[in-house]
Amino acid sequence: MKIRVLLVDDHELVRRGFKLMLDAQPDLSVVGEAADGAEAVDLSRRLTPDVVLMDLHMPNLDGVRATELITAELPEVRVLALSTFDLDENVVAALRAGADGFLPKDVSPEELIEGVRVVHRGESAVAPRLLTRLIGTFVRASRPRTVPARLAGLTDREREILVLIARGRSNPEIAADLSVSPSTVKNHVTSLFAKIGVRDRAQAVIVAYEAALIHPGE
Repeated sequence: MKIRVLLVDDHELVRRGFKLMLDAQPDLSVVGEAADGAEAVDLSRRLTPDVVLMDLHMPNLDGVRATELITAELPEVRVLALSTFDLDENVVAALRAGADGFLPKDVSPEELIEGVRVVHRGESAVAPRLLTRLIGTFVRASRPRTVPARLAGLTDREREILVLIARGRSNPEIAADLSVSPSTVKNHVTSLFAKIGVRDRAQAVIVAYEAALIHPGE
């Protein structure tokens, strides 16, 4: 079955270009287009797409708020955020709101197409090191949110793995660092995600920064 994609951008020309790229793929299909966040929320409810390609900068209801509404009401819908700027505070806000990844708008067609496939698989479409640089720039660990209680239930190994995730390590790299198997790391990651209430690495990195387990620049 094809991956059903909803395009959200206030520029018709951008939507048209994305639609041509995505519809040309045998496993992708654009099922709808929205020009602002409010329309995106409405179409997501009616169409329940697999992936929403979400521009962050739009009039009326912006992409961050639209992402928050969609992911809260439709957790099975994945959101891939797009922005003109690599290091944009709205990107972190979108990840906090539940977006499953971020890509700059000037990525190649191949990267955009693969990004849609990646988030549909339930993975983050943000490269680990770009993710940590992005979050380290904008998250202020000096003002922790209400996360310490969620961390209290982690084992020492889970806490250690959370720190390594926040430092940009992939699962194979964590396995090598800790001299354990990748499957063991995967099991720990699944457990710690459930305990701290996140669904992907992007949100886990934010928790680690906000709990001051790691600081920008590390």
